[in-house]
Parts: sequence; C-alpha cells; structure tokens
Amino acid sequence: MRTNVEAIRVPSPTPTPRTSACGAARVREAVTATRWARVHAAVASSRGRQHAVNEDQHSPLDGNAELFVVADGVGSGALASCASRELVAHIHAVLGHGRVGADAVRTAILEADREIARSIARRTSTPGAATVALCVAINARRSQWLVAWVGDCRAYRLRASREDGTELLTVDDTYRQLNERSPSGAGPDDPARMVGNGAVDAPNVRKVELSAGEMLVLCSDGVHRHAAAGDIARVLRTSAPLGERCARLVEFARQRGSSDDATVLVVQPSTSISARIARGFSLALIVAFLAAAGAWLATHDSVSRLFAQANVNVPKVQP
Repeated sequence: MRTNVEAIRVPSPTPTPRTSACGAARVREAVTATRWARVHAAVASSRGRQHAVNEDQHSPLDGNAELFVVADGVGSGALASCASRELVAHIHAVLGHGRVGADAVRTAILEADREIARSIARRTSTPGAATVALCVAINARRSQWLVAWVGDCRAYRLRASREDGTELLTVDDTYRQLNERSPSGAGPDDPARMVGNGAVDAPNVRKVELSAGEMLVLCSDGVHRHAAAGDIARVLRTSAPLGERCARLVEFARQRGSSDDATVLVVQPSTSISARIARGFSLALIVAFLAAAGAWLATHDSVSRLFAQANVNVPKVQP
C-alpha cells in the first residue's frame, strides 16, 4: 500500500545521438519518497534504425514507486507499438495500486494478452504482440520485489559490490531456451512466448530480495543482445546521474551494433530518512531497556548478598 507519496522530478540529461539513423535516447528520471522508502528510477529509450517508430514502451515514472515495466513490440510498425503501449498501460491499471501477489501479476498479464488481441482485432486481421519484463514492490521498505517476464525482455540485479557482479534474474522465452522448433521466418533466439497473440499460458514470476545499494535493471533485447552483464555493471556503476547512465548504456549497445529499439529502466530503492530515524530510535530504546535491566539485576544481586550475610532469605528472581 502506498502512503505519503511525493514525486520529485529530476532534470534529465539531453543525450547526443551518435548516429543519424537512430533516434536519440529519450531520458526520464524521478525520485519518489514514501514514509519507509525512497525509490530513484530512470529510463532511457531509443528508436532503432530498422523501425520508423519506437516499438518499445515503458512505465511513465509518474510517481508510482511500486511498479516498473518495459515492453518490446513484436513485429513492425503501428501494431507492435500499439501492443507494447497497451501492455504497459494495462499492467499499470491493474497492478499500480494496493498490495500485489504473484497470482495477481500472472492474471494481469494473461488479461492483457486477451485485451490486446481484441483491441488489435478491431483494427486489422494482422496479429500484434509484445514481450515484457516488470518488477513490483511487495513490502513497504521496497526491499522485496516480484519480477515477472514473458519473452526476451530481461531483468538483472546489480549488486552493490563490484566483486559480486550482475545477476540475470530472468530466462529468455526463446525457441532455443524452451527447446522448441522455431517456425518459418523465425530464428531460434526469437521469442516463443508473447503477450497479445495467445502465445503465453504461464507468465514467469519470481521473488527477489534487494540489499542496500542494489539496483534492478529492466531492458529490451535491443540492449542485452549487445551488452553483457559485465558491460551493464560497468556502465551503470558510475557517479553520473542515473538517467545519464541509462542513456550511456543505450549508446553502448548502439556502438556494439544494436539497430533495434533499445530501452533500459533502472530502479534503485533506499531507506527513507524517516525510516532510518525510526529504526535508530527503536535501537536506542532496546539499548536503554537492556541497560536498565542490567542495572536492576546488578542491584538485586547486591541486595541479595547483603541479606545473605545477615542470614535473611530473599526470594530468587529469574532474570
């Protein structure tokens, strides 16, 4: 449940496009604070040169500190863009308020599959679909998250320590990974599961614990096919503003040959000031209680010894 939410807009850097064939990365950044947590999020998204429009979609970063989504339209043109846009909108409409569990996430994705299919069918007989990766917080301190995905959008956990590296949290739903024969016109590394054309029956969901300083990274295949886990860690672990780091990762993928739409969204939770104060106060109370208990026991033992010397029985008191 979201309480005392305050969205703070952070100025986004203006990226410089490195190639005229691809659109410059559009960057958005926001910090949202609740009573117990502070969530810093940023996203960068760029149209690839093989598309007329950017078929990737993502969460708007409008003050929701609980839910973040990246979707990649499958196909081309308006249908792919429509599928990814409607997928993100549906997930936010269903999961963007109140407590969320794994079953609710799966249901929301399956409902989106049917809704998108009906929406596209009203316009054309050509199917449209999208792949997706999302993360949704399930506790007030934003230390526990559900990560869900369909297709080949990915989620990573970026550890706080450089020695611990970056952990891939998802497994691509590709024909190769699922040990399925790819149909004519598709390759083994193309997504075999998608949302919007009935090609999903069991969305993947897992629980993730975040420690202090760790980040969640969501991205489309336009990024991860050209940036390994170590590359992602190296680009995102700098002192630059978070939005600028996202833009640099998109640019890194471009320099490695990415011509597809590319999107990366980073979520970095931390404990809010009020939560740290409350925790410090609680620890102070515990220390004071233990000190008082220790002093009382010491006093009682001294009195017991005095009475013992005077041959007076004193009842035993269990600490």
